[in-house]
Formats: sequence, C-alpha cells, structure tokens
Amino acid sequence: MRFVIVGYGRVGSRTTRVLSEEGHDVVVVDNDSDRIDRAVGDGFDTVHGDGADEAVLLDAGIDTADAIGTFTPDLNVNFAACMVGAHHGCRTVLRIDEDYRQDIYEKYAADVDEIVYPERLGAAGAKTALLGGDFNVVADLTESLQLTVVEIADGSNAVGKRISELELPGNARIYAHGRATDPLTIPLPGTELASGDEVAIITETESAEEVRTTLSPASS
Repeated sequence: MRFVIVGYGRVGSRTTRVLSEEGHDVVVVDNDSDRIDRAVGDGFDTVHGDGADEAVLLDAGIDTADAIGTFTPDLNVNFAACMVGAHHGCRTVLRIDEDYRQDIYEKYAADVDEIVYPERLGAAGAKTALLGGDFNVVADLTESLQLTVVEIADGSNAVGKRISELELPGNARIYAHGRATDPLTIPLPGTELASGDEVAIITETESAEEVRTTLSPASS
C-alpha cells in the first residue's frame, strides 16, 4: 500500500517507520527543512512544502495513495490535507489534540475516516487506522508494549467512571472503547464506562496483568 504522511514529528516519524518496516511505500510531507532532512536521512521519500497545499500533495502522489495521515500540531493544516486526500479517494486519518472541546471534535470527525489522539493512540494506533484495521484485536506492539482488549464486567470499579477519571497502573492508556457489541472507536475524555463495554489498552507488557486486575470486579 502507498501512504502520504503529513508531518514528520514524533507521531508522524514513528508511524512512517512502522509502515515502511512492514513493506509499505511512504512519502513524507513537511514544511520544516530540518524535519525533511531528518526524514531523508532516515531513508524516506519526501516533499518539502505545506501539507494543506494540493499541489504539494500531488507532488507526494496523493492521487495514487491509499491513505493520508495528517499528524502536524496544526489542526487546520491536518484537516485541509485530509480534505485533499478525500477528494482523491484516500482514506483520511486526522490528528487532533486531546484538549479540544467536544464540539470541535464532532465538527471534524464527520468529515474524516479516523481521528487519532497522539496522547493516547501513538504511532501504533495511527498505523492501524491508516490500514483500516479493526481496533478489536490483541497483539504485541513492541518488545515492551502490548495492546489488550478488556471487557468491563459488573462490579468493576470502572463502571460509572469517565475515561479521564480512570486510573490505570504504570503508563497504561485507553485508546479505544465500544459499547457491548459495537465496534471500538476513539473515546472522548468524558465517555462514561458501563458494564459490558470493551476498552482497548496500550500497556507495558509487565503491567498487563495488573491492568486487567484493576478493571476486574472487586473481590467479595
């Protein structure tokens, strides 16, 4: 598959490396010369320019790409690039920061295929979104991180808590959530957990069992 990645910062660079390691073709677009130089040094094809500019994206091959991931800190640039990608038939994945209000989230979510929060999702989840994969999977991400899906059962201390209120061991983070049999999607911080919900969690491998215990019903 062929991907255009707009923004070679923390998330963009990691996503690019993961996609490339899996054999996909990736072109990086960035308006910062230093980041472009870093991408070139990392062995990637690049286009130096504004990711919101259709001419720049055409130079990057947007008209033949399968998907575009827009991971700059500028929401307007990210959204504009996604709209260009959508015009050319691409799957669109938009970065949005966690501190945006719900109405802003909803405004942009209606027009793109996936929204990713770098604070929760990271590069591994962005890669999954670009590939169009189902979030409801259990897989090792690296030697030290893994993704696990846990069902919230009756009696769990998590029932009734908002995502933002839930305290998990170590650096574990919830990056997807679903009601009962509904597909998993990116949750808002104010999403309230209920019995029967499923949550996808990225955690350090050594903390995975403790995370599951934390979300299990309290012992009688």
